[in-house]
Amino acid sequence: MQKAELKEFLDQKVLLYNNPKFIESDPIQIPHQFSKKEDVEISAFLTATISWGNRTMIIKNAFRMMELLDNSPHDFIMNHKESDLKTLENFVHRTFNFIDFQQFIKSLKHIYQNHQGLENSLSIVDKTTNYQTSIHQFKKKFFEIAHQQRTQKHVSDPLKNSAAKRINMFLRWMVRNDNTGVDFGIWKTHNTAHLSCPLDVHSGNVARKLKLLKRKQNDWKALAELDKKLRSLDKKDPVKYDFALFGLGVFEKF
Repeated sequence: MQKAELKEFLDQKVLLYNNPKFIESDPIQIPHQFSKKEDVEISAFLTATISWGNRTMIIKNAFRMMELLDNSPHDFIMNHKESDLKTLENFVHRTFNFIDFQQFIKSLKHIYQNHQGLENSLSIVDKTTNYQTSIHQFKKKFFEIAHQQRTQKHVSDPLKNSAAKRINMFLRWMVRNDNTGVDFGIWKTHNTAHLSCPLDVHSGNVARKLKLLKRKQNDWKALAELDKKLRSLDKKDPVKYDFALFGLGVFEKF
């Protein structure tokens, strides 16, 4: 496909999938249960963290997480006692277990108490136009407090060449205002133009079939390559094409 033809094709797919019906089958439905900004972003962050594997199971376990946090995640995080963390001891999602969950609660409290919250902690403060160093710095802040080594694997580090799919998805949810009610757009201090596509098996395979991506591994180098192509199609909102790539892969088996 020529560039203009490809853009038209992908723009049509964005219109098809970037609408409220998308929410019904996607983990983004969990933060849509909340209205308070901190509840939205915390529930979104925790949901994104366990977003790998079977989507039905992701959604079920994310709802379970919210129940365990009394459906008031910000209040629980800021006001919990050590004894309250005992209630999390039966939680597990694949390799993310209650030890990790308890640590995330403590680390999130640290982020809100000492780093002005998630929005500020993930801000781009250098001259870069993507979140590579921002996510790396966020991970350092997240694990400044005492923690078990095992939990570190649940926050990706793009400077170690991770595509950081889950954090990039979380950032899309928070930063991008799509005017259709899917993504939230509540982080006004961030710029949609700096977002990267959450690169996974589905979006990666579709991107390769469409000649948007040559690199075979789904790592940060591949993401940088994909970023360049998507930004050439829409420099202000490149990550909207995540809906097209994901929809083509998951729903259309493209």
